[in-house]
Amino acid sequence: MKIVHATAIGLLGFLGITAMVGAVPLILYPQGDLMHMPLSMLQHSPFHSFLIPGIILLLANGILSFIVLSQTMCRRNGYGWWVALQGCVLSGWIVIQVIMLRATSWLHYLYLAVGLGLIAAGLALTREVKTEKLKAAS
Repeated sequence: MKIVHATAIGLLGFLGITAMVGAVPLILYPQGDLMHMPLSMLQHSPFHSFLIPGIILLLANGILSFIVLSQTMCRRNGYGWWVALQGCVLSGWIVIQVIMLRATSWLHYLYLAVGLGLIAAGLALTREVKTEKLKAAS
């Protein structure tokens, strides 16, 4: 299970860093200029600029990912569920983004795979903790 734990740490770190790198330019330049993203991308969404999506990205996939990462590294009680939750948040983010943009790119598939990987790792880690508790009780 060390591999699953290390995989969760790697995926959370990757997600946290890349979410911050993506979110900060959206917040600082909400018209999308810096990232060469036209506002017309948002025509099927409730947003008129990239500010709110950038803030949501920063909080939900950046900061939360680092919180879950710290919980995972310290093996805090219930950390596997937090890993799975972060995977659900990321997967939901990607699905909603694809629906609103009405387009996909290779990045959507990559991050959906990361989200599903986090869900799988988180569930595996919760099983590991239960198994360890059962062995300790025996």
